[in-house]
Amino acid sequence: MRKHGAVLFRGGAFKPRTSPYAFQGLGEEGLKILSEVREETGLGIVSEMTSPSQADLMIKYVDVVQVGARNMQNFELLKSVLKSVGRIGMPVLLKRGLSATIEEWLMSAEYILSEGNDRVILCERGIRTFERYTRNTLDLTAVPVIKKLTHLPIIVDPSHGTGIREKVSPMARAAIAAGADGLMS
Repeated sequence: MRKHGAVLFRGGAFKPRTSPYAFQGLGEEGLKILSEVREETGLGIVSEMTSPSQADLMIKYVDVVQVGARNMQNFELLKSVLKSVGRIGMPVLLKRGLSATIEEWLMSAEYILSEGNDRVILCERGIRTFERYTRNTLDLTAVPVIKKLTHLPIIVDPSHGTGIREKVSPMARAAIAAGADGLMS
């Protein structure tokens, strides 16, 4: 992966799921596995923090903390991120919520920025619309808008944005053409 330009490896040790019966992740054991991936590949590790109680584990095992789409407006979690990983300057990847406006997304980023952690990375991952042919609608118009409104880097997740394997590559190219600073898959 590194030879193709990857600098980070994302893995979910804690998985917020729609169904309480779905796999919820491996927890700390998953974070330990991700640490082994870091050792083997040299790639930094990104993993999602879903609860304030996970802060110490994030600090111990990961290089970038992800606040996922379902938690983008979980203000207690954002405040917890501030008090833990944010204050030590650990980068935070903030995914756009499923139905969030750009303003709501940027205000969530402000929770992190307000405590002095300017290492926030925004991630466009698709928004919910009435469309049924794709998992989500990848809002690539958000990329140039974000570039105009803020200094924060923005990456795009075309995999979540479409949910269809053969659409990932063309949407990745479109994201770069729109000005994205990077891609996530």
